[in-house]
Amino acid sequence: MHPAFAVGLVFAGCCSNVIFLELLARKHPGCGNIVTFAQFLFIAVEGFLFEADLGRKRPAIPIRYYAVMVTMFFTVSVVNNYALNLNIAMPLHMIFRSGSLIASMILGIIILKKRYSVFKYTSIALVSVGIFICTLMSAKQVTSQPSVSENDGFQAFAWWLLGIAALTFALLTSARMGVFQETLYKQFGKHSKEALFYNHALPLPGFIFLASDIYDHAVLFSKSGALVAQWVRARLLTKSLQFQSTGHSLETMRRSDSVLYDHCELESTRRQQNYIRFQSSA
Repeated sequence: MHPAFAVGLVFAGCCSNVIFLELLARKHPGCGNIVTFAQFLFIAVEGFLFEADLGRKRPAIPIRYYAVMVTMFFTVSVVNNYALNLNIAMPLHMIFRSGSLIASMILGIIILKKRYSVFKYTSIALVSVGIFICTLMSAKQVTSQPSVSENDGFQAFAWWLLGIAALTFALLTSARMGVFQETLYKQFGKHSKEALFYNHALPLPGFIFLASDIYDHAVLFSKSGALVAQWVRARLLTKSLQFQSTGHSLETMRRSDSVLYDHCELESTRRQQNYIRFQSSA
């Protein structure tokens, strides 16, 4: 695979991941746990089939080392998810997590006694300035909302500070995990696919503590409207406007596209039944 093509796939995948995660978070705040669980489950199943060979392949790195790394990895994932519930905007969340370079360099100097070139120090300094500016502007946005009172503004800012603290903790923990992983690779060799599998398979029992939250959001997701129905309604609206602009009646539209019209009638009947059921249960 050409390096440029691989970089393009990674870039497109990361950008699309952030876009759809923000759309989900806007529609269902606090859905990070179910998204993370789905991610862990998918990678664990794929790794169990193709990397672990259905459990027949012994790991090159002892499980006790993976247990330490998994504890940090699971903690980082959960804390990053909860930070979205603490007035942290998705752009700030994404930019702040890019500060892992800074944390990794600092811990590398402290723990591994590494030394870097002046060019790398300058690059990290520029990244730090960018993160600081983004964080500062986000703080001003939180405190300058005109629709909230002074007391509510202070409370929102306090929650935002707690979110920044959570992101900082996750950032340092992630960097410490990277240092630990680097020492393991030096000792046992680099086994990135194996580490990917165990880092996602071993934490799965930990989601039991988040089962109620995952279940609640699974129910919310299942209540969302079908994409086909939304497409049908949009198409019906477009066709009705076209027919009305030319002076035709809805009966003419029904004869021209009976399948679409009948589907819309079924959708309307279903909505009326749901409304009646809701009124009777209230």
